[in-house]
Amino acid sequence: MASQTVTKHRQIGLTDEQVLEMYTIMLKARRYDERALLIQRSGKTAFHISGIGQETAQVAAAFALQKQHDYFCPYYRDYGVVLSAGMTLHELMLLSFVKAEDVNAGRQMPAHFSHRKHHIVTGSSPVSTQVLHAVGIALSAVMDQEDRVAFTSFGEGSSNQGDVHEAFNFAGVFKLPVIFMCENNQYAISIPAHRQVAGRVVDRAAGYGFPGVRVDGNDPLEVYQAVKEARERAVRGAGPTLIEAMLYRISPHSTADDDMIYRTKEEVEYHKEQDGIQKFRAYLLECGVLDEELDRSVNEEVMRELNEATKYADKAPYPSPEDALKHVYAEDGGGI
Repeated sequence: MASQTVTKHRQIGLTDEQVLEMYTIMLKARRYDERALLIQRSGKTAFHISGIGQETAQVAAAFALQKQHDYFCPYYRDYGVVLSAGMTLHELMLLSFVKAEDVNAGRQMPAHFSHRKHHIVTGSSPVSTQVLHAVGIALSAVMDQEDRVAFTSFGEGSSNQGDVHEAFNFAGVFKLPVIFMCENNQYAISIPAHRQVAGRVVDRAAGYGFPGVRVDGNDPLEVYQAVKEARERAVRGAGPTLIEAMLYRISPHSTADDDMIYRTKEEVEYHKEQDGIQKFRAYLLECGVLDEELDRSVNEEVMRELNEATKYADKAPYPSPEDALKHVYAEDGGGI
């Protein structure tokens, strides 16, 4: 009989089917990330920015929210968030290759996610601008008396941006239904966290009048519970919450980065051993949700889907030159 520790997911309101789906999406995010890097290195795409090491927190946070109801304002490493919200590997690959069939008509940089159907709000290159967008969306929910929340994520490096502090202050003053999640991956490009932030990011919440919670970003159940409680607090009108998920960016900052200049191979290898996906896999095996045969089947299905998405996106046509003006100016009928 499974112990109480082993059945923690049921205690916090997750079914066996949900945690298996979470694990599957974590694998999708990881395999997509690895494939996108290979594609960039082969010269087929220009750029990739990785989220390897951060998938467990991303997927867990998204699962604590309501799809196609709450709003997601992710940052550029959040493959786990957008896949959990409803995007597919097919759509991510079209985005990576910048093809015409991309939901953004081939107009976004890779990892600048946007999907109207799934309430994923487009991001931009300047870091942390999405945090202000989330606060604006939360304000509109209050004005329209809707029970939805806005979720936004950012790194500990961008937590020093003025946008973030303005967002915290406004959300705190007006008790807005917004969840701020700092994915503290220990490096702001090449600057280690201790040189980037004096103290703890989570402690900043107190200065703006709302609670902050620090969680183990490699423990998806801990992250899920924190975000779930933050959502419940937000919809009952108690205001925002700041969650600091402690994790580690295993990959370089981007394909333009040589991470061995500012950290050691030994450091990276140590954190690979703390991989949240593997720890979650071990948990699922222990409580009987997963077995070796099912695990092989899940991995094979993820790779099949990824291979099909890659092949399709590679052969799909690029946008036409005239598409450069698409969604920029008003078109006939007043639509855009």
